[in-house]
Parts: sequence; C-alpha cells; structure tokens
Amino acid sequence: MSDDLAVEVRSLSFDYGGPTILDNLSLQLRYGSRCILVGANGAGKTTLLRMLAGKRMIPGDVKVLGKSAFVDAPNGVTYLGTEWANNPVVKSDLNVEYLLRSMGSSRWPERTQRLLQVLDVDVNWRMHQVSDGQRRRVHLVMGLLQPWKLLLLDEVTVDLDVLVRGEFLNFLREESETRGATIVYATHIFDGLGEWPTHVAHVTDGTIVSMNDMQQFIELERVKETHFAQKQLDSPLMRLCYQWLRDDRDRLRNKRRKIDPATGQPHTKWDDLSEDMKQHGDKYYNYWK
Repeated sequence: MSDDLAVEVRSLSFDYGGPTILDNLSLQLRYGSRCILVGANGAGKTTLLRMLAGKRMIPGDVKVLGKSAFVDAPNGVTYLGTEWANNPVVKSDLNVEYLLRSMGSSRWPERTQRLLQVLDVDVNWRMHQVSDGQRRRVHLVMGLLQPWKLLLLDEVTVDLDVLVRGEFLNFLREESETRGATIVYATHIFDGLGEWPTHVAHVTDGTIVSMNDMQQFIELERVKETHFAQKQLDSPLMRLCYQWLRDDRDRLRNKRRKIDPATGQPHTKWDDLSEDMKQHGDKYYNYWK
C-alpha cells in the first residue's frame, strides 16, 4: 500500500452467485483526487462504491485511506447513494433542524451553515411537504456535516436543479483542494463537469477499461479539436462520455444477439425454451404437431 494513495484496488472480482459484477478491476487514486466513474447501468459502478465503503465483505484487496475497507475500515469515509430516498423517516413530519441536530450539527456550526447555504436548504422545511429535489438536498447536508476524507457519491445529484448542482460541485472541489479530500463520483449527468474532475474512469463489463488523468487526456484532446471546429454547444467531456456509453451499448447489444448458424437469424431465448421443451416437456404430447 502506497502512503499517498487514498484508494487502492487491485484485481478485484466479485459476483452475487451469478454473472460476474466486477471483473479484475483495479483503481488507484491519490489524496485530493476527484474521479468520475462513467459507465452504463449495470457496469459495476454502484458495486464498486459499496465495496470502497466497506458495505460488503468479500475476498480481495480493497484499501481506503491506508486500511482495509472490510477488516479495519477507517474513519472519514462517507458513502451517499440513492437508497436513502426510500427511507420512511425522511418522509415523516419532521423539520430539517431536528434532523440536523440528530446528526450532531452543533459540533460543526460553521460547516452546517455553509452546507445549508450551498444546497439552499431551509431548516424550517417539513420533510413530508418538500419535493424530491429538496429532500435530496437535505440528505446531502446531513451526509456531509461531518468532515470526510473519502467521499463516495452514487448518482446523488440527479434530483438537483442546475444552480444548486453547480454550487454543490464547487463546494466539493473546494473540499478536495483545501483539505486534500478524495471524491469518487458515479454519475450520468456530465454537463458542467468539464473542469471539475482530476480523473475520469470508464467502467464497462465490471472493469475499468481506461483511467484518464485530465492533465494527460489524449482522447479528450482529440474530441476538443473536433468539438471546437464544429462549434458544438455541449462540452467536449460530455460528448466523449456519451460516445463511450453509445459504444458500450452497441457492443453489449451485439454480444447478446447470437446468430443461429442454421437460420442466419438472431438466436433468442425462445429458441432455448423450445429446445428445453422438446427435451424435457411432456413426452406424451407433441407441442409442435
């Protein structure tokens, strides 16, 4: 383990007893890094974040902040995912001030006020009356009250409006630059992220197929040349990420479409069911007569 690495994952593989979820995945990040995980649904991003948070013990070499994520999980790791929105407590008739006090906001009064301002949260809101976006903002304030060294974010900005999201990302960047904190952020919203990350990781089929330092991102530089020449309105990073996702989608579709050599047509699950029925069905009844 290198002393300057906040995250060190080497050759991690995992499955839930079925198809492989993580396949020989490796990731190393220095302290102060801001890494975006780019990948389609099911690529393994959430599983990776939960492993880093120590939420599932598995065989493998996963270290965060210099310690094992499972055996001797260190303090200072914060994981914020989407499951919080389904907690009935956050939809109860409670006000924000009560929830923040329950999280120990009195220990960090200045930090609490800063987060309330950044995320535009009113302490008098009652949780059963607010919108999903407002509820998400309260979640982020609660989750970030205690200063963290490693922050793991899983699609938590999906409910935020553009202005609040921008202020929130600026706050996170300041945290990483002033405190040396590390952020790993899985998202499908790339607008406004062009100058935010230090690294961009492309995740597909349960592994990181490319790990890109923004200071030496040759593929992005090529996209920028075309982008500015064509006067495109979106950002070069957004354009590249969308291209990755389209390529992944097409490749997976082709992988699933097996061609039957006998017919020259795609082999589907119904062909498999037909064969199973012929072999294991009622032998006294001919289903294909």
